Amino acid sequence: MAGRAPHQIDRQLAVRVIYRIRQFWEALRARRDPEALAAARAVLSPNLWALFNQMPPNEQAHALRVFRRLQETGCTDAEVLTAALLHDVGKALQRPHLWERVAAVLGHACCPRQAAKWGQGKPRGWRRPFAIAAQHPKWGARLAETAGASPRTVALIRAHQETDRAANDPDLALLQWADAQE
Repeated sequence: MAGRAPHQIDRQLAVRVIYRIRQFWEALRARRDPEALAAARAVLSPNLWALFNQMPPNEQAHALRVFRRLQETGCTDAEVLTAALLHDVGKALQRPHLWERVAAVLGHACCPRQAAKWGQGKPRGWRRPFAIAAQHPKWGARLAETAGASPRTVALIRAHQETDRAANDPDLALLQWADAQE
């Protein structure tokens, strides 16, 4: 944050806090738009649709919002749209509780380096939320690959949290942007 004026830092913090409050509220409500569900089903193969349906309802609702956001930008690339729908499917293997989501968000906000260390290893005990946050892209990529997703879709799912890679990949940057909005 060096080189930024204090009011810029305060504004960024306020935006992140508002985003997280909205995300928390959306997780509690978990409403899936029937129109978006129909559009998603049209994009996904039967195996990938079955995989999508393994996700918890709040993750499905989030994925549908990311999917819709991409469509609103004019994205028609089926691989990118499929990645949007399945980017968090790895969480289906270790369904995080709401309090675990809060713990992971707070941990990453307060001490990101330590939270990254806590995310390594098996998702057990108090480190479980950090492990889920860190490892779900890898888990999701493996699930999508097994279900028949294209190599490009698998790569987008695997990298959806790797912000350093987005500079060289416009599709990944677009996916990350849409995910950050929702």
